[in-house]
Amino acid sequence: MDQFDKMLAKWQPTALSLFRFITGLLLLQYGIAKIFKFPVLPYFANIPPLITTAGALELVLGALLMIGLFTRISAFILSGEMAFAYFLGHMFKDPAKPVFLPLLNGGTAAILFCFACLYLATAGGGPISVDEMRKK
Repeated sequence: MDQFDKMLAKWQPTALSLFRFITGLLLLQYGIAKIFKFPVLPYFANIPPLITTAGALELVLGALLMIGLFTRISAFILSGEMAFAYFLGHMFKDPAKPVFLPLLNGGTAAILFCFACLYLATAGGGPISVDEMRKK
């Protein structure tokens, strides 16, 4: 098992960069859907200003995550936004009857993005990022 761990450990920095890129790409697609209404999704048809603001954050900061520029601060802000989205948009969708379970309130993606971004805020962008190039 030790041999297997050593073999995978050498790929950890590259995997971090790939994880950052994919997380940013997925957040970017939500931002594009909310701001530009593409692709056309029925649940983003008439969105309130708060969701539009969230879309702008996802668009801009998701793009920054993709290239690895200002990774830590971008990921930290997105982590907070996703926590806010879970509690406001999913858990308390009906304030009279809050639903905590993510399987029932549709908040699984928000929780995953929250903790993925929190990890990126602490780990940084990895070796394949603009942040890393700026250090040199």
